[in-house]
Amino acid sequence: MSDYQIINTNPADLPVVYWLFEEAIAYQKRNNYIPWNGFDKDILQQDIDSKRQYKIVINREIVCIFSVLNSDPFIWQEKEDGRALYIHRVVVNPAHHGQNHFKKIVTWVIDYALSVGKKSIRMDTWGDNPKIIEYYKKFGFRFIEFYTTGCQTELAVQNRNLK
Repeated sequence: MSDYQIINTNPADLPVVYWLFEEAIAYQKRNNYIPWNGFDKDILQQDIDSKRQYKIVINREIVCIFSVLNSDPFIWQEKEDGRALYIHRVVVNPAHHGQNHFKKIVTWVIDYALSVGKKSIRMDTWGDNPKIIEYYKKFGFRFIEFYTTGCQTELAVQNRNLK
């Protein structure tokens, strides 16, 4: 395994962050997945400003980004109980697909969750991609349910009205 760091992104990383999202949408389209309906630059900026977005860096290259939230009432609705930490907006640099970076994220987030008194970690994904659901199950996540999100402005654009 390569030496890597998981550290916060910073404003200077925004061009790379935007590029990663553009590449993720292109990947979704190429593979006939229902693609994100754009991405929310304001929420990405908020994630950086609030120190909620992280990057995996190998040899000074950003190979993956993800955000961590302390609560997620708009996705988890009545299931939001304050006991979980939430993984959001995981995007892998296309040059680094298939290198098991998600395992690094899960390991890091579990340790971080415990350090801040959280009892579990959660994440969501779109329901029209059973392959990604099965992939996340390999890391110990359990499928909870299918539902469609609302269109609240607090949700990132790519998470609005999403199954």
